[in-house]
Amino acid sequence: MSSLTAWERMEIIRHKGRPTVRDYIPMIFDEFYEMHGDRYFGDDAAILGGIARVHGISVTVLGQVKGHDLEENKKTNFSCPHPEGYRKALRLAKQAEKFGRPVICFIDTPGAFCGVAAEERGQGEAIARNLLEFSRLKVPVISIVLGEGGSGGALALGVCDELYMLENAVYSVISPRGFASILWKDASKEKEAAEKMRMTAEDLVSFGVCDGIIPEPAGGAHVNPEVMAGTIADYILMALQKLTQKSVANLLEARYNKFRKIGAFEEREDFAQRV
Repeated sequence: MSSLTAWERMEIIRHKGRPTVRDYIPMIFDEFYEMHGDRYFGDDAAILGGIARVHGISVTVLGQVKGHDLEENKKTNFSCPHPEGYRKALRLAKQAEKFGRPVICFIDTPGAFCGVAAEERGQGEAIARNLLEFSRLKVPVISIVLGEGGSGGALALGVCDELYMLENAVYSVISPRGFASILWKDASKEKEAAEKMRMTAEDLVSFGVCDGIIPEPAGGAHVNPEVMAGTIADYILMALQKLTQKSVANLLEARYNKFRKIGAFEEREDFAQRV
């Protein structure tokens, strides 16, 4: 794997030419049909969803949408979803469960939108509801971190059976800038924060959070998007072949255990006695 630092990877995933979920979908899937709206408030362009086929298998595809330029990013709120985006994703995931379709999620967000309107419409509840409902979906769920995986905004599509990260992707509880702003009261220290946060794909594999690393072409995914799409498709097919062989009971038990072991710790006796 790459010897790049966390900050160097951040620079790669923020390259304006890096492929987004809208670039990958036509290269990975056939017959993609996009669906809109949460049936409560409206549609959110920061999250897309629809049904498609991959290697002849019907699936539901969900993804957070980044843009390549300012205009695209404004349309997608810089990939910071509103509550209606998460509710749309949940609506389509429940539809997938009804028809027995596996769910493929693409994560690429610095975090959920934290504006007043989003809070008024129940941002926290929408994310929490996704965590609950995705944890008990009776169909396979595969999540892939394409670039940034930030905080609960990413985790809302990250409760899954298999989590893969692109080689230069990052996944963390907060952005480096947010980390530096809170811990050191100095946002300019985001580069230093990135190196301390242990958020690279290799870090997440070592923690047991990530199940596999999808290699990127030298220089990043934007160097050869077609090759990158083919590699992602191979990982999706591999995961589908493994997960579709499991019974629903075994699938749910394994998913439960996967998340129960994250954040495991041990308490030292001497410390407990001092407390």
